[in-house]
Amino acid sequence: MAAKVTTGNVHDTQPVRELATDLTDKLYGDKGYLSKALEADLSEKGVTLITTVRKNMKAKAMSLWDRAMLSKCFIIETVNDQLKTFRTSNTRDIAA
Repeated sequence: MAAKVTTGNVHDTQPVRELATDLTDKLYGDKGYLSKALEADLSEKGVTLITTVRKNMKAKAMSLWDRAMLSKCFIIETVNDQLKTFRTSNTRDIAA
């Protein structure tokens, strides 16, 4: 597992190549990671990028396991958002 915190103006796909250097199989992401160039770069390293599709895209065939893992991404992002919100509200209380 790897994580990197970036500022809001950094596109989601920028830190992925660095974070995926030690991965060997699959990388799951949301629609923000849709990129043919990123998918090709990761494929060269032996990593399969698995993402959801946009409404105007053709549905991809994927295994039940991959579909389940993609649904876990939403839960992880929700928890991270809650932690970020909690930290931000506590920082304001301390500063006041």
